[in-house]
Amino acid sequence: MYDLVIHGGEVVDPGAGLRGVMDVAIENGRIAAVGPDLGSQPTREHLDATGNLVLPGLIDLHTHVYHGATYWGIDPDPVAWHTGVTTWVDAGSAGATTWPGFRDWCIRPARTRILAYLNIATSGLASATHELAHLDNMDVSLCARTIEANREFLVGVKVRMGAPDVNPHGMEPLHRAIEAATRVGLPIMVHLGMSPPSMDELVGALRPGDSITHAFNGNTMRMIGEDGVIVPSVARAWDAGMIVDIGHGAGGFSFLTAEALIGQGRAPDVISTDLHQLAVNGPAFDLPTVMSKFLALGMTLDDVVERATTRPARVLGRHDLGTLRPGAHADVALFKLDDGDFAFYDVRGIRRDGHSRLRNTRTLVGGRVLPSLPPTPPALWMTPSYLQTRIAQAGHVPDGYVWPYGNLD
Repeated sequence: MYDLVIHGGEVVDPGAGLRGVMDVAIENGRIAAVGPDLGSQPTREHLDATGNLVLPGLIDLHTHVYHGATYWGIDPDPVAWHTGVTTWVDAGSAGATTWPGFRDWCIRPARTRILAYLNIATSGLASATHELAHLDNMDVSLCARTIEANREFLVGVKVRMGAPDVNPHGMEPLHRAIEAATRVGLPIMVHLGMSPPSMDELVGALRPGDSITHAFNGNTMRMIGEDGVIVPSVARAWDAGMIVDIGHGAGGFSFLTAEALIGQGRAPDVISTDLHQLAVNGPAFDLPTVMSKFLALGMTLDDVVERATTRPARVLGRHDLGTLRPGAHADVALFKLDDGDFAFYDVRGIRRDGHSRLRNTRTLVGGRVLPSLPPTPPALWMTPSYLQTRIAQAGHVPDGYVWPYGNLD
């Protein structure tokens, strides 16, 4: 007997080759079967998904969810239930000495799944920046030992490269992150900021399977040259297996860069949000919004879904996530693909209009529907940016979004 059958929806799981109106059966927290007329089998509960897209639970490969103890962290559960994100991958909020609190206070109590890259800086991102100011804060041995003791949760090593994060240390933080990751056989994720160091230096040091995030940014450390053409060293590293992740955030996504790269046949490997205190109120907002920006850029629905499900699961080495294949975790996201006129913004306020927007209607983790939760107020140290205020005043926000900063006038 199935525990639950989701019936009547259009399944979209490009990684598994599943596309069309069919049922999804769930048993013991796992996908039991996908096919027609499964609801005719003995079933404890039915969920009518007619008119909805039925997607694997989304995987957001770059987030910051160490809430209550870091500058950037948000509580993921009040966002997850209405966005379809069932696996959050924290990108270096915790380092070795701040990791136990993150694991015990945030990861274990969460309704959704949280995995993490461990910051090469032992303090992680307790403050806004400068975690790499002192070489003594980059303990390779302690980073590796912490990962070895927590492989259930930790998926790699994170390092933020670029001024002012690296200060006078140049490439040394990156070298230490790679050394720690090599010891434990895992990849690294590299934040692209402002040069120096140069992109040539940075990508030349990476190994296949390592990721760059904020990859489609408009800063000085970017993938395209002044002529709008992809930098040759970046193209070589990408073709050799480097992972290119969006990491939208508050400073990491440019429509101009995205248009240039997609126009050269260089769509991203992974679409992620870099969701944190400065991004959750726009212009990133959430993963469906960032995915919808790539629909507006001309990518197909299947390609966009794959880059928020199958592709990040592959980066994580977790073939039991981001798919509706039988045996996978029963993480499922129901969406409407709304038609209309929608305005989207990058981090510099450049606007692009689209005619489709993904809107989540139900999110299930382990076969259970996530309950609705009120939004968490912004941290006391956060104030809205001019761009956030302008977007909210124009009403160019996701359906159901509530402005948290008081009067907009």
